[in-house]
Amino acid sequence: MTRSDVDARAVAVIGMACRLPGASGADELWELLRDGVDATSVTPPERYDVDALYSPEPQPGRIGSRRAGYVDQVAEFDAEFFGMSATEAVELDPQQRLLLMTAWDALEDAGQRPDFLAGSRTGVFVGNARSDYLELTFRQGLEAVTASQFNNFRSLIPARLSHVLDFRGPCELVDTACSSSLVAVHRAVQSLRARESRLTLAAGVNIKLRPDEGVMMTQAGTLAADGRSRFGDASADGHAPSDAVAVVVLKPLADALADGDRVRAVIQGSAVGNDGRTSDSVLNPSLTGQIEVLRWAYEDAGVRPSDVDYVEAHGAGSPALDPLELRALGQVLGEGRPADRPLFVGSVKTNIGHAEAAGGLAGLIKTVLCLEHGQVPASLHFDTPTPQVAWDELPLTIPAKMHDLPDLGRPSLAGVSGQGSSALNAHVVIRQADPTDAAPEPAPSGTPYLLVLSAHSPAALDALANSYAEYLGPDGPGAAHPLRDICFSAAVRRQQHAHRRAVIGASHEELAAALGGASSPKLKRQWKERGLLLAAAADRYRAGQPVDWEEVFGMPGRFVPLPRYPWQTRRYWPGEEQGDSGGDLAAWVLREHARTHFDDGSTLTEIGIDSLAKLRIVVELNKRSGGDIDPEEFGRLRTVGELRQWTRTLEGAAR
Repeated sequence: MTRSDVDARAVAVIGMACRLPGASGADELWELLRDGVDATSVTPPERYDVDALYSPEPQPGRIGSRRAGYVDQVAEFDAEFFGMSATEAVELDPQQRLLLMTAWDALEDAGQRPDFLAGSRTGVFVGNARSDYLELTFRQGLEAVTASQFNNFRSLIPARLSHVLDFRGPCELVDTACSSSLVAVHRAVQSLRARESRLTLAAGVNIKLRPDEGVMMTQAGTLAADGRSRFGDASADGHAPSDAVAVVVLKPLADALADGDRVRAVIQGSAVGNDGRTSDSVLNPSLTGQIEVLRWAYEDAGVRPSDVDYVEAHGAGSPALDPLELRALGQVLGEGRPADRPLFVGSVKTNIGHAEAAGGLAGLIKTVLCLEHGQVPASLHFDTPTPQVAWDELPLTIPAKMHDLPDLGRPSLAGVSGQGSSALNAHVVIRQADPTDAAPEPAPSGTPYLLVLSAHSPAALDALANSYAEYLGPDGPGAAHPLRDICFSAAVRRQQHAHRRAVIGASHEELAAALGGASSPKLKRQWKERGLLLAAAADRYRAGQPVDWEEVFGMPGRFVPLPRYPWQTRRYWPGEEQGDSGGDLAAWVLREHARTHFDDGSTLTEIGIDSLAKLRIVVELNKRSGGDIDPEEFGRLRTVGELRQWTRTLEGAAR
């Protein structure tokens, strides 16, 4: 298969974002990997009382480890940004909430405007195997079960994202246990190749709120006693479960290049396959099954397995599965490999724990970062190689320190593996992106540009301006990019919101100072005409009017990474009040159920209080007032003003 044949089927990774233990984004993940950090921790009390459940010896109903990998602030969400009321946010599974924000981050990283994608055949594929939030509600008893629980069925996880962003392409939840998110990537790639979708989001979501699976894994002997995954080590005794939310944005390579997207890595091929009856039990891994999927993936990618430089293994720390996986990699990728170029094999699970259904996508994001930086970080807790692997016969190396990828005069190649207890194996083959074209000739010194920022609220706009000021500073990442490309990307590659700011400057320093409140610098005489053009464009932008960006920038600029949206989150959790309404029932109803700003003339429908919300409100008001609310009477209320008058009458009658 020629390079042109491969590229005709190849898929570009154009954006990615994540929330992982110890890392709120991809840049933070690389810092964690580079510094060799183990981000697992003792189970926080807000999840469950681990001290009450812990036992160092397997016992019925007890858990064998205090540690796991946890994402901070899983209850935090920017409900207003996504048009949700406080009640809707509290009722919604945090897996869906976190996926919404992480997907938006990934689309911004890709320079894809959600408003431009609305109505398009954009596909969403999400790997997930947990519904802890729903299960916790059911455990409260049948009286706690309401119609709102429909929103937390697992099939709604991808559907919520497609609905909020108006994506019309395929929308699928993938559950193959621990290989789920890599299978989601495979499905997303197949959808793009078939032209079923023009853009896809592949995601993995796993938020651990209950101890049940940990108790089960303790009984099965698969949970690491000290909560640390020791991939390939003689002392490996199981894995540490972990949270994760991870998203990648995928596009056919040819389309990405034509559209001027930033290509972070290229997926050349992938394969999935079940072990069938090649093992003695559906739960026992199969060497044959893993070997077959590896061969199929590299055949699909048009890659000789011996050319691969790095593999991100499933690598959970299992004393049974890890040696089998290493033998499969050695047999397939070791065949014909030069003795002086061993295959690097590592596992992100040694840093963050095993994110179960989302683990494969966490590994994929790590691998993209490795290819971007040209380095493979250490796999932690690897002290004594397991004797179950013939290390002297297999050309494999688990790195104990940072290694540079070999410079072979070609893009580096890597693979990512995932295995599920469903006996479903997955492998994705990716290559390093080609070097980007050199930046165009810089504009003459002192050329002014217009930088525009927007956000959903004034507080978010202030936070975004501060982020851009740091970004543009001498130590900020924006210093590496031409001013024109930064301003072009902010104007054209970001969705524009209601609250806006526009500043003009002829250097990174001038724009940073203007964002900090400094007056615009006096433009040089030769830029007077351009200055008038930019000032007029800034006025139109602030007023929410359309701007001809081609007139402002001339030829299209290059897309460059920018500061991400500053979420204005609040904590939403069952049983926790969202603020003090001072005993005012109308204020309480509006705070909990209104999705937008309002005045007395706003209709209840306009602010999101629909028929389903009215049913919930009647039940809640009956509890709070101790009265007998007539649903039909409440249903006849049309406006906020009518609601306020009605509740005042209700409160007066109660007194």
